[in-house]
Amino acid sequence: MDEFGRTRSGYESASEAYVEKYLSESIAARFGEAFLDAVDGPQLLDIGCGPGADIETFAADGFDVTGLDITRPFLREADDRLPESALVQGDMRRLPFDAAAFDGVWASASFHHVPRRAATATLREFRRVLRSDGVAYISVKREGYQKPADQDRHFEYYRPDGFRSLIGEGGLRAVEFRTGENWLSALAKPDASP
Repeated sequence: MDEFGRTRSGYESASEAYVEKYLSESIAARFGEAFLDAVDGPQLLDIGCGPGADIETFAADGFDVTGLDITRPFLREADDRLPESALVQGDMRRLPFDAAAFDGVWASASFHHVPRRAATATLREFRRVLRSDGVAYISVKREGYQKPADQDRHFEYYRPDGFRSLIGEGGLRAVEFRTGENWLSALAKPDASP
């Protein structure tokens, strides 16, 4: 089983506990202000949407949100709670959307599940679905983060300089970069050329 299969299986085998955890707060409500201020248009893609806590926040702010996740129980929960939302089961490494379809891409605590060897190509997918004036928010676990006791999911951990470089390799340029004790996040815009 590859890293994505292992991660999906880990989430699905304990989906009720993860649903409870992820619905306990919206990361978009806590940390999304700069992203929302930078988005110039209504179409958002939430990559790794889980059971939909951030979708709910974005929708309440008037955005038209599409949620993408690989975990079927998360999407079922999101659909039960947010029946008006567009939800797609899919792999962020090969986004099932047209080019330039979204004004904003939100990837909170999901991109770090992508194996390092596929990271640049995955960011290029984020870039591909963004409009030329779009914006992406990407957060990952920082190297040195206390690894979870269970190893049922795949994680990549990043150093600030490596994460910033990777964003550039993915066809994006960081316009805001934040480092915390355990997390890194970037607000990024598409480079002029895809």
